[in-house]
Amino acid sequence: MKTRGSAKAKPSSANVERRRIADFLKNETFSGGLILIAATAGMLLANSPLSGAYESVRELRIGPAELHLDLSVRAWIADGLLALFFFVVGLELKHEFQHGSLSKPARAIVPIAAAFGGMIAPALLYVAFNVAGDGGSLRGWGVPMATDIAFALAVLSLFGRKLPLTLRAFLLTLAIVDDLGAIAIIAIFYSGGVELPALLISLAAAASFWAAQRARVRTLAIYVPLALITWFALHESGVHATIAGVVLGFAVRADRDKGETRSPAERAERAVHPWSAGLAVPLFALTAAGINLSAINLDVALSSPIFAGIVAGLVVGKPVGIYVAARIAAHLVHSGPPEGTAWRDVAVMGIVAGIGFTVSLLIASLAFEGAPEATAAAKLAVLVASLLAAVAAGVTLSLRSRRY
Repeated sequence: MKTRGSAKAKPSSANVERRRIADFLKNETFSGGLILIAATAGMLLANSPLSGAYESVRELRIGPAELHLDLSVRAWIADGLLALFFFVVGLELKHEFQHGSLSKPARAIVPIAAAFGGMIAPALLYVAFNVAGDGGSLRGWGVPMATDIAFALAVLSLFGRKLPLTLRAFLLTLAIVDDLGAIAIIAIFYSGGVELPALLISLAAAASFWAAQRARVRTLAIYVPLALITWFALHESGVHATIAGVVLGFAVRADRDKGETRSPAERAERAVHPWSAGLAVPLFALTAAGINLSAINLDVALSSPIFAGIVAGLVVGKPVGIYVAARIAAHLVHSGPPEGTAWRDVAVMGIVAGIGFTVSLLIASLAFEGAPEATAAAKLAVLVASLLAAVAAGVTLSLRSRRY
């Protein structure tokens, strides 16, 4: 006969969710530190005596030309390795929609509205600067819309450790919805002309991946080839190949069968997330952030409407859009800020969300492809804006942490 204290209590779903968020934060905090180191290394290499070797390695072409895969090292990282990052984003989105904060409309509406506000306001600011200024380009309107999950959560972890977990969950949900918006923007506006046969092959491979998940197939010998076919066909179709990662992440089953301690989505995230956080994203930062300042006219770049629009969008548009949209949504549904927090905390989360590094750099490369001066101005703006937002976030998070 078991005594009252001998039975092992089953962890509640709330506790399981808290542990899952904590684990995710650990990986993203680690990745954020690596991103900072890699981006700094890229800038130093690009402006050092080793700049020639650095550029040669970035532009070294590898792969079979007959399959249209003779890509530069930089392209392999941006189109190939970064698909791992988007796969993790897809897995996280799937979990949030089925079991997380996005599964309950009452909890989801405020961070979702905040995310949309944080995308619309920066885009409008960018457009305003580039319509009013000389030498502007509307192609970059999508650049200031993205939040870097890893960088943002790393800053939150460093300076906001005492803040309630509900606020971290709010930022995570906001950043995930933000990433979903950025993914849609890349697929619709920043992909080339679509080749329908290749796109249909990619969709068929992804559908087969989904069907294998529903049939409870467990062998990687099925999933790896299907994933590679999905990626290759999407690459051939003209749609940016990293979108394959999100599609496959959504295809993974997120429900647990009887007897399973973890769902396939949880196991996949546990296996892939370290590679995404520790390898794919830092390598992308290393190759994307390397701007040779001597090769561009800094006066022209810094005075460009492209530069001003991106900086204003991330540093001002993000926090204003997030805060205003969250307040409006909360008023409409008679809700409030995340439990145990104040609206000032939401304003601080808006500042943190202004750190738009990885996806912003990717969109900048796509938006201004073939225009090196505009690309340099856009990337420089992303780096400057992310640094300003990180400093402002660190100060405001430290001040708010004292309250808790």
